Amino acid sequence: MWLDNWNQWKGKSLKSWIWLFLVVVSLSSVISACSGYGGSSSKKELTFVSYAVTRSAYKKIIPLFVEQWREKTGQTVTFGQSYGGSGSQTRAVIDGLEADIVALALSADTLQIQNAGLIKPGWEKKTPNGDGIVHRSVGVIITRQGNPKNIKTWNDLARDDVSVVTANPKTSGGARWNYMALWGNVTQTGGTEKQAQDFVTKVYSNARVLPRDAREATDAFFVQKQGDALINYENEVILAQQQGQNLPYLVPDINISIDSPIAVVDSYVDQRGTREVAEAFVQFLFTPQAQREFAKAGFRPVIPEIAAEFADTYPQISTLFTIQNFGGWNQVTPQFFGDGGIFDNTQANITRR
Repeated sequence: MWLDNWNQWKGKSLKSWIWLFLVVVSLSSVISACSGYGGSSSKKELTFVSYAVTRSAYKKIIPLFVEQWREKTGQTVTFGQSYGGSGSQTRAVIDGLEADIVALALSADTLQIQNAGLIKPGWEKKTPNGDGIVHRSVGVIITRQGNPKNIKTWNDLARDDVSVVTANPKTSGGARWNYMALWGNVTQTGGTEKQAQDFVTKVYSNARVLPRDAREATDAFFVQKQGDALINYENEVILAQQQGQNLPYLVPDINISIDSPIAVVDSYVDQRGTREVAEAFVQFLFTPQAQREFAKAGFRPVIPEIAAEFADTYPQISTLFTIQNFGGWNQVTPQFFGDGGIFDNTQANITRR
């Protein structure tokens, strides 16, 4: 049973109730995917909540852990899995989806769950690398076939003859990485914040429409044929290539490390009695075995020896910065994307142009 007490939903909006019900149905339908390891005298059920593009990696990783855990403890562990937009998943967990583990697109989402009192502060330090980041990616620019506009760097996206497609950072967590990559392209190479504001304003003035999320942005570029360049993520294009899609792209040599966190949801694992196996799963994600699967699925590993194995797939970035260079998400979110923040000023400047 995924929800032990439906009474907590009395008084919630009908929309929220229906959203959670659909997530629960989705979770129940996938439990059997990892439950074929019977024979133990006891069982544990874990609810795992992540964002959409990680599905291909966890499809390989979860069965590896299930087998290892059975061999180690004699216990069968099954996984209910939910994949969707990181922001939507965050809201579902805060609203009552009893996730044992969350693997979200950015630490800002995990911090929202912490601020809701469900995850204890210091969750980052409980992972082997001490920062809670389980895999990484970087920003890329996808062009039209043959790159007819000869786009080579972020700077080219500010040219008057280039039309850009990127999602709206007010509604898309992933699009916030795009914005910060552009901002850091200036400030992390010696430019001022005023110069960064001017540069980003030029780029976003070339983005005539800001789709709601990364999936809509991708559809606008490929299906609706809008734009000369699409800002996306390295893991997305690598996965697309594995699925037979030839996406011409370039990896700017000035880039942001797109760091994705993993965390145990303390309140729920304690309620459900799943802390031991949930923490073991998180630890397993940092083993060479699991990190290798992340790398195969398009994500940059966080273990140096595994990163070295995939050096040909993931080129080194000469100027690589992180969200911490801007003060971390707790500072970046209100400063850049809050009401009246830097992004709103960017849009206001475009309106006056």
